[in-house]
Amino acid sequence: MEFADVVRKRRMVRHFKPDPIPEDSLDRIIDAARRAPSAGNTQGQSLVVITDPEMRKTIGEICGEREYAGRFKHNWISEAPVQVIACTSEKAYRDRYSEPDKLQDDGSVIEWPVPYWHIDVGCTVMALLYAVVNEGLAAGFTGTQRFQELKDVLGIPDEVTPVGIIPIGYPDQDVKSPSLKRGRKSLDEFAHRERW
Repeated sequence: MEFADVVRKRRMVRHFKPDPIPEDSLDRIIDAARRAPSAGNTQGQSLVVITDPEMRKTIGEICGEREYAGRFKHNWISEAPVQVIACTSEKAYRDRYSEPDKLQDDGSVIEWPVPYWHIDVGCTVMALLYAVVNEGLAAGFTGTQRFQELKDVLGIPDEVTPVGIIPIGYPDQDVKSPSLKRGRKSLDEFAHRERW
């Protein structure tokens, strides 16, 4: 599929067929996400991939799927054949930027003006979402207020932060989100050339 088509076709889906995803497709999706950029090639992003039906139900519960089910009329998180939990590690970035090739001229550690570990995991998620579409699949994205419980259930180390859950599967008949009525900003509204 042409890249421009992948970008235009990508959207958040909340209805999935129960069909399993072929392992080679899943591997290509994960590899595309692995190749996302990271500051200083830190590679502080990581994924937890869930296919076990019981664990998917547990993740759905942690994500408040019951509340979603009232809106979407089904358990869209646990019914997806794959869930990917995207994670990042601030510690990995702090460690990487303490290495000799990343120190400032005076030997001090760079003060981060923004949390680039969150930017990089966002790049990872976007690469994953595009790869999903390229494989003829669909995905959604959700978070949870219960991240510590998610960490405990999945054995995620203390220094790693899960940032969201991406259910993946073959798209089924989907109800379009009312948010789509907002439309996209025009290019002129979105991009400010030379200055704001």
